[in-house]
Amino acid sequence: MSESLLLFGLGMQEILVIAFIVLLLFGGRKIPELMKGLGKGVKSFKEGMNEVTDITKDEKDKKQDE
Repeated sequence: MSESLLLFGLGMQEILVIAFIVLLLFGGRKIPELMKGLGKGVKSFKEGMNEVTDITKDEKDKKQDE
């Protein structure tokens, strides 16, 4: 018996139930706003991670120059 696992070990039925609950809680009009905010948050997080990577590279370069 083969089970296909999707996101975080959740199956299709679980994802549909979660989507239905979100739709009930927030309504159809609020979901695009929530997704837009989530996208901005992910973008900001990635930019922050890139800044940390750049700073650590600069620190390593300074140590090697000494």
